[in-house]
Amino acid sequence: MIRLTPASAHGLHGHVTVPGDKSISHRALMFGAIAKGQTVITNFLASDDVLHTMTVFRNLGVAIQQNENSVRIQGQGFDGLTPPKKPLDMGNSGTSTRLLMGLLSKQNFDMSIIGDESLSQRPMTRVMKPLTEMGAKIDLTANGTLPGVIQANATLRGITYDMPVASAQVKSAILLAGIQAEGETRVIEKIASRDHTERMLRQFGGQLESKNGVITLKKQQQLQGQHVDVPADISSAAFFLVAALITPNSELTINRVGINPTRDGILKILTRMGASIEVTPIDTQGEPLADLTVRTQTLHGIDITAADIPSAVDELPIIALAATQADGDTIISGAEELRVKETDRIATVISELSKLGANIEEKPDGMIIHGGQSLTADNDAVLLDSCGDHRIAMMNAIAALITTGDVILTGEDAMSVSYPGFLEDLSEVML
Repeated sequence: MIRLTPASAHGLHGHVTVPGDKSISHRALMFGAIAKGQTVITNFLASDDVLHTMTVFRNLGVAIQQNENSVRIQGQGFDGLTPPKKPLDMGNSGTSTRLLMGLLSKQNFDMSIIGDESLSQRPMTRVMKPLTEMGAKIDLTANGTLPGVIQANATLRGITYDMPVASAQVKSAILLAGIQAEGETRVIEKIASRDHTERMLRQFGGQLESKNGVITLKKQQQLQGQHVDVPADISSAAFFLVAALITPNSELTINRVGINPTRDGILKILTRMGASIEVTPIDTQGEPLADLTVRTQTLHGIDITAADIPSAVDELPIIALAATQADGDTIISGAEELRVKETDRIATVISELSKLGANIEEKPDGMIIHGGQSLTADNDAVLLDSCGDHRIAMMNAIAALITTGDVILTGEDAMSVSYPGFLEDLSEVML
């Protein structure tokens, strides 16, 4: 439990470099483990979620050396993993669980998979369904949750799968199984989800075709180890972008942020809300990068629809906070995915921001945020709760910057899931 600090009258200033991208760090470990030869990852995100992925592969016999944010992996190829001596613990990481259900579905030994209390309540059937069609043998609880078992399996077959909803995790699980499956695997997306898996497969020497919303690949013979330089995570940068926009007299630059076009929804949405964000591209051979500079500005409410969600799903809590300070109403629709994150993020965002006086109406698939709301704590300190969700914890910390009165946060340790050191970095730009 900590007391959160409001911003001073002079606002937030300076440069900040947020940690490496969580989605890319996960995938770099996975591809490095099943490639041949050495993979080096720089600007690696050493957060709780990603470290669970690392521990899983160590338990599967992969030699991995870590020195702070640099990692070296001695890849074992598709068939070089060894049976674990204990259940594979995914912690709180839905990314680890869902992607590894696909990647590990063609091993010749059984693997028990477990998670913490929160992860064990999150649905896994939407991943298990297409994997089962491919021939994978996965047991879950009657509710379709962990704990589970990935059974030994000799054969996978390619399928054509029409994605019912946009989900990079489901898509990636199918593709990671597909690179080991006989025949052709096709994934059809009505709305494009983040494409880190496709980009990284190509970087490691794999082949696939992506055209008009259809991703096609065949069994890959062998992948080769690579150097992966992980960009700063735009989902983490989003908190500083919004902080500067809504905190008076602020100007911040966030360095080397990944601006993959399937992940830059936060930039598009804030621009539609009236923000002017200075984007300075950086030359790179991998994922596109840029420095982002933002100043305090007046925002206005907008409609955020289902088409906006896939490229901004993780940023919706901090977007909701920005919307409380905008002129007019912001309506978020088509965001049912928020219900099955680390928390029910629709309910949790409303619960926490309402404690500070925000006026937000709940919808089954989103929320209506009435803007122009001054955030205020009562005479006694307001107690905010992360509810074990890293993005809710950081949203609360940014809300406290502009709240009149005392704000206390409980469950602040949740931030380490994606951003160890978040409060320290925030303090640096408040000096």
